[in-house]
Parts: sequence; C-alpha cells; structure tokens
Amino acid sequence: MASEQKSRNIVIVGGGIIGATTAYFLSHHEKFDRERDSITLLEATKLAGGASGKAGGLLALWAYPNCIVPLSYRLHKELAERHNGAERWGYRGVHCGQIEMYGVLAKSKVPSASDKKDSVSLQKRSSKALGLLRAAGVPKELDWVAAEGLQAYEKMGDPTTTAQVHPYQFTTSMAELASEKGVKIIYGSAMSINQASGSVKSIIYKSKDSGEEKTLDADTAILTTGPWTKTIYPSAPVSALRAHSVTIRPSRPVSAYCLFTSIDLPRGGTSRKSQTVTPEIYARPNNEVYACGEGDTLVPLPTSTDLVQCDDAHCRDIVDQVSSISEELRDGEVTACQACYLPNVSSGGGPIVGSTEVKGLLMGTGHTCWGIQNGPGTGKCLSELVWDGRVLSADLASLDPKRFM
Repeated sequence: MASEQKSRNIVIVGGGIIGATTAYFLSHHEKFDRERDSITLLEATKLAGGASGKAGGLLALWAYPNCIVPLSYRLHKELAERHNGAERWGYRGVHCGQIEMYGVLAKSKVPSASDKKDSVSLQKRSSKALGLLRAAGVPKELDWVAAEGLQAYEKMGDPTTTAQVHPYQFTTSMAELASEKGVKIIYGSAMSINQASGSVKSIIYKSKDSGEEKTLDADTAILTTGPWTKTIYPSAPVSALRAHSVTIRPSRPVSAYCLFTSIDLPRGGTSRKSQTVTPEIYARPNNEVYACGEGDTLVPLPTSTDLVQCDDAHCRDIVDQVSSISEELRDGEVTACQACYLPNVSSGGGPIVGSTEVKGLLMGTGHTCWGIQNGPGTGKCLSELVWDGRVLSADLASLDPKRFM
C-alpha cells in the first residue's frame, strides 16, 4: 500500500504574471489537496502592480526562448477557451507587422482623459491613400496609418501565430482562479528566506497593513519577483530596465494589428537630419491602443512597484511619435501614461526557471519583455517541478538557475 502524500507548504513570492500563473497551475494540479496542502501567494503591493499590469500583452510563436514559447502559446489558447478569456482578459488572435514610416502628420492636440472637448471626427481615408497602402503591400485591414509616410511594410505574424491579452486583466484573473482553488493571497514584502541544512524552512515578510514582521512556514519557496529578485536573492543576475507606455482611445475603432515601427522624424532647428524612433503599437479590443517606447536606466529600481516614477516627457514623446503616422492616434484621447521595470538577465540569455542549489527554493524570473507570453509555460513547468519532481512539459535545461549562478 502506497504511503500517504506528505503535506506541502508552498509560498510564491511575487504577484505578477509569473507568480499568478504559477499559483494557478499549482492549485489546478491533480496532486494538490487543499485540505492537506497550503499555497500562499505573497505580494508586496498589489497584484500586477509592476510590468505585469503595464505591458503590451503580445503573444507570439516567434518569441523567445524557443524552449518554452510553443508550450506557453498553446497554454494561453487553452486557458482562454477554458475560462472565457476573450471576454475576461481580451484574448484574441492578431496580425503583426514591421512598418517603416516617415513622421509626416502635423501635430494636433491629443486630448487627455481630463479634457471635456470632443475629438475631431476623421473623414474616410481617400481612395488614393488606400491605393498607396495597397501598392506597398499593406494589408487591406490596416488602414489607420498615413499612406503618404509609408516606406515599407513586412508581415511578421497572423492570428495563427500571434495573439494578445490585456496583461492586467489576465494576471489578476489567474490569481482569482487560483484563489478559487484554495490559494491564499497575502500582502507583504518578503525580507528573507530562512534555511536549515540547505533547505527552505520559512519566509520572513513585513505585513503591508501592520508593518509587523511575520513568518510563513514553507518547505517550498518560489521566487517570481521579476526585477526585484536580487533584493531577496542577491546572487541572482537580474537587472532592471525602465519602460514607459501610453494607452490611447483612437478617434475611430482600428483593426487588430500590432506594429513594430521605425519612424523617421525631422529634427527641430536648422538641422536637416532625421531622428529614427521605434515605438511599438498594439491595437486592443474595446477601442484602445497601447504604445511603448525604448527603455532607460535613468532612475534606479525603487523598493516596490508603487514607488515607480513615470516621466511625463517620455510619455509625451511616445504620443508624438505614434501621432506622426496615424490620424486616428493623433486625434484620439490619451487614457494612461505609465512606467514599469522589466527584469533582464545581466549575463544574457534567460529567463531563469527551475530549482536552485537550495532544496525547496525555485525561481522564475528574468523574462524581459516576454513575461506575459511565457507566463503560463513558466507556471506550468514550476508546478511540475513541485508536484512531480521534474519538468514534464518542456526541456528547460538552458534556463536552469544553476547555469546562471
């Protein structure tokens, strides 16, 4: 007769996309018994408070690394089918392309959410302009870029290889679905991991509400702390890159395209040289467009997500850049200006997913800009490490933490 399964105390540190999907797959695993085992998700500020709530939400079979992308892309589709993801977190297939443009549109005041004035309605795109787009190979549905500024267009993906989610809605939904299965969500900042004989014993954290130091017993600790990984595990080679983004309600609904751009903008003053910028533009359901610019390291990583500084000038630059190639965006309404920090593996490669040299200490971090895409695959594999003792769904040897530390 087989012996009874030993009870498990599992603590996930970090309530972003990796922590939330890990909680989901741990709690939906057949070996989890909510009467016997405990799973706790420990989050310092709020769920999806960092990059997981402010990312673009692009999913792609052509993302990286290829050892986890196909699994995670498939899981995204399965999760959406199982939990009505199209309605709940905006899951849908999209077209994706690389477009080269001249920034030809004159600036027009882009209303903010606080403005009372109605935006100016656009006239239908002229047949001549549409003809220019078609001649350059731009798909018929992509009719919200300025034809007179077009240099080149190249297809990158279609709805069979590319999709999207709303990252905040997806992350919080994963946490809610985990909670329904018995995962306990606690708000507090992890301070240290207690060990004994090379094994995890507990997590010390400071309660968000009371400020008191408290202890969570744990035989398994999973660090899904993104750019804050070094604060609790100093040897982790994870650095932080700040990224700004905006959301715009366009002046008319636009088609489901995600664009990687290269835009030549004229410089001010007497210089005749142009400046090339590369914002990414993602059309979302419910008449919203997300746009992000290049990252920076001007401001060091703060101690928590609620202290992240957003530079208004960076956001204005993004708005100006995308407004120069699309009337719909230029004459739309800016609904959010925001910033977050992306976790990068300092030594290159990554993400880092798997068991560390400390027994019971696992890690899922360093996902760069593909955290939303690779969240489900990471969560699935970490849940298998916990319940099955090894990863069954993918070969993640190249992501093993022991290769990086």
